[in-house]
Amino acid sequence: MANNFSIAATADSIAAAAEPQVGTPAINKTTLLFILMAVVGVGAGVYAFAAGHHVAYANTREMPWGILISSYAFFAITSTGLCLLAALSHIFGGNKLAPLANRMVFLSIVTIVAAFAIIGFEIENPWRMAIYNITSPNLTSNIWWMGTLYGMAVGFMLLEFFLILTARYKLAVTLGVMGALAEVMANTNLGAVFATLSSHPFWFGSQLPVFFLASAFMSGAAAIILFTQFAHKMRGEEMSADTFLGVQGASKVLAGLLFLLAVSTAWRFISCYVGGVEASRIAAESLISGPLATNFWLFEVIVGLVFPLVVLVGSSFRSTQAMSTAALMALVGGFFQRYDLVVAGQLVPQYLGWDNLPTYFSYVPSVSEFLVTMAGFGVVGAGFLLGERFFGRAFRHSGEH
Repeated sequence: MANNFSIAATADSIAAAAEPQVGTPAINKTTLLFILMAVVGVGAGVYAFAAGHHVAYANTREMPWGILISSYAFFAITSTGLCLLAALSHIFGGNKLAPLANRMVFLSIVTIVAAFAIIGFEIENPWRMAIYNITSPNLTSNIWWMGTLYGMAVGFMLLEFFLILTARYKLAVTLGVMGALAEVMANTNLGAVFATLSSHPFWFGSQLPVFFLASAFMSGAAAIILFTQFAHKMRGEEMSADTFLGVQGASKVLAGLLFLLAVSTAWRFISCYVGGVEASRIAAESLISGPLATNFWLFEVIVGLVFPLVVLVGSSFRSTQAMSTAALMALVGGFFQRYDLVVAGQLVPQYLGWDNLPTYFSYVPSVSEFLVTMAGFGVVGAGFLLGERFFGRAFRHSGEH
């Protein structure tokens, strides 16, 4: 009898978090559009399984990683940033970011699900990964640790969010910290997947794991600013004073990380020219003046770094519109940053100078790759809107943490 009462109380607590009024006809149509994007992308992924990845995707033996790897990294890194900021705000209760924490936990789950969806269709046999990850673990593999740790992080975050909905805040904070630690280790292992490949000098070195962690904080801060603004716009509400201070705090985190990433990016290129090997310098030139120059200068540098900083500093962090615009630009820049990094590291032939190899290989994502990437954005969009509808009240306060 007590058991039944406990289950009923838990169900009531979760149901109380819903905001049915958010489900307006316009929001419902937008949600269906995002779901359609996800379904079409999944269809493209299934087609790739049936026809063969070599038919559906533009990857080659020389360039095995493309936009699906970079998109996976983009969503996974964003998830890490959201999880870390949520954990920090929960641990140090009463800080400016606390009112945003519960939404950050939920969005961290949504973005990592999007990342898993993309990487699931990028891997030719994802079911083997699920089986052999457990039955035949390779403890010396960065990829094994990355997948395992991200899987653990998802489990911790799901439990944390369930505990938040049922008002068991003390245990939720503990699980949130465990999830954040798992995400940090997974994120740095993701960076190490690239950084330990000595055959690709543009990636090789100790900088990338730390660079990925800084990128995570940047993307997480940008995501929570943007989605908090969307949440209030769709309700037609003004932000409360506490929420505004939270967005303002996240914007200051965003500005600081954008500056650090700009410095880090500059030094990464300097190191390619001062003491770097020739292949690393040629890869850097692919971004500065080569086939990726438009991506790099327009989207990564101007849209992703310079403009957001100018907008944030110019607005003195007082305008929600300016802060959300800067956040959107930073996320666009972050997406191209991941793509440029992945592609530039493979463009230069490993045996350049032999057998009349070109200076740069060519890679243009296929339609199927674009559609699978679109599925990731569909998952995030639909997940956000459904979350606001079914858990919206839980996002309005987190002072109990």
